[in-house]
Amino acid sequence: MSFQHYGFFLPACFAINMALGPNNVLSLSNGARDGVRSSVCAAFGRLLAFAVMIAIAGFGLGALLLASQTLFTLLKFGGAAYLVWIGIKLFRGGPAQFSSSAGEVTASSGPASGKLRRLAKQEFLVAAGNPKAILVFTAFFPQFVDPSAYATSFLVLGTTFLALELVAITVYSVIGARLGTLANGTRGFRWFNRVSGSLMIVFGVLLAFLRRPAVG
Repeated sequence: MSFQHYGFFLPACFAINMALGPNNVLSLSNGARDGVRSSVCAAFGRLLAFAVMIAIAGFGLGALLLASQTLFTLLKFGGAAYLVWIGIKLFRGGPAQFSSSAGEVTASSGPASGKLRRLAKQEFLVAAGNPKAILVFTAFFPQFVDPSAYATSFLVLGTTFLALELVAITVYSVIGARLGTLANGTRGFRWFNRVSGSLMIVFGVLLAFLRRPAVG
């Protein structure tokens, strides 16, 4: 892969990383409630999911997944339902907490390590349940892959994506922590949760209407 191609890839990739989506809304919410450090640490669940997806796409299995109407539909509606569920919990939650049911987080329950594991699991499931991520890795990455050095170039692209995703995670976590400070008080946090929850529900509905790309 030439430096010119890589130079085109970097800004396009970072734009994808910075786009406001379900996982970045989680970073905002987690940053507002628990601070930057916890939000960033929890987001390693997302990075793990993306790393697995990149490996799947690199082996060519991502295209097979997208080609299967049944698998694509199951993944799409499963991810959409989970986003809507999180959105409802956020919307109806207290000033700075999630319900602890269905694997969600409660700010005041359990040790910090257990809470962080639940947050990381949530990040992982939100990322893994979004077929748009597989679509990015199977449709976007190949445009920059060098066929003569396929494995190496795909590894470079994947590593770059994950590094830029970590930057985006940090940015959204910092913004969330700042918003949490500005929304100081019960009423402010309640409205923050309602906005975050509404965004999650919207993302879930949009994901449910995502169409499988044409094959061939």
